[in-house]
Amino acid sequence: MLQPGDRAPDFALPNADMEPVSLASLSGRRHCVIYFYPKDDTPGCTLEALEFTDLQPEFEAAETEILGISRDSCARHGSFRDKYGLSIQLLSDADGKVCEAYGVWCEKEVRGAKRFGILRSTFVVDKSGVVRHALYGVKPKGHAAQVLDLVRAL
Repeated sequence: MLQPGDRAPDFALPNADMEPVSLASLSGRRHCVIYFYPKDDTPGCTLEALEFTDLQPEFEAAETEILGISRDSCARHGSFRDKYGLSIQLLSDADGKVCEAYGVWCEKEVRGAKRFGILRSTFVVDKSGVVRHALYGVKPKGHAAQVLDLVRAL
């Protein structure tokens, strides 16, 4: 698991429009909130995405980019974005390598069965690429507002 003070693992992933987005491209000019979520168009993930979208102007004012990452495909991200009018970037980590690098791919128990999946987690990365906050196992409701407070304190 990543800790505050660790260098954030770099990545280049496609967004919903299949355009590559890399953490390195934001380095030096914007803070970054990277949030990992289990699956597009599910109740908790939809709530979280909508809350980040609603607060996007405040994140923009704090020079912060929001990147949502799941293992869903670019096409599924596009449908999810369009269905709910999301304005945040959704990135596809289809092979799960970025999830593993951030320590969010783990075994979970769902309805009595154990299987691997994404542990809902958020990382606040400063302009120099250093993890300032590593939040594992978060709850979606109200989370975006809590993260905004952390970003404003940078």
